[in-house]
Amino acid sequence: MNLPNKITLARIFLVPVFLLILSIKIKYGQYLAAVVFIIAASTDGLDGYLARKRKEVTKLGKFMDPLADKLLISAALISLVELGQITAWVAFIIIGREFAVTGLRSIAAADGVVISASKLGKAKTVSQIVAIVLLFIHDFPFDLLNIQVGKFAMGVAVFFTIWSGLDYFRRARHLLKAGQGK
Repeated sequence: MNLPNKITLARIFLVPVFLLILSIKIKYGQYLAAVVFIIAASTDGLDGYLARKRKEVTKLGKFMDPLADKLLISAALISLVELGQITAWVAFIIIGREFAVTGLRSIAAADGVVISASKLGKAKTVSQIVAIVLLFIHDFPFDLLNIQVGKFAMGVAVFFTIWSGLDYFRRARHLLKAGQGK
């Protein structure tokens, strides 16, 4: 197994660590969980960069990378719902978009077409990570000024989630039309 795939696998293994920290209810546990989340999220760009730079892009990596991303983000969102930090509909929109785009990519792959990540997709990912971290750290240091940036950031993340999802489907509409007669 090459280094990029090991990094991706490490991200997957950090998901239960993140959840365990949240579940044991230790002092500053959400802050510690946020640190683990940041470490895991930071590996997302690193594994892809190394795979391309070292010419070690593999089918396993292409499968594991998006899976690792979805596991990490979904675990964080579901945890935030459980903690009362976000509503279930916010988590549903974000997780539902991931399922929809994954399905779209599967349809495209069946036709031999690769739908690569767009700039909007990358903005969606960054906005989700920022919002999740802000909510886990209770808006620190903004909370000192009684400013709730986490909820605003999550609103921005939902906006980019919907916009990027619609953009993926707009760009792939020809694939969907081609399969209507089958």
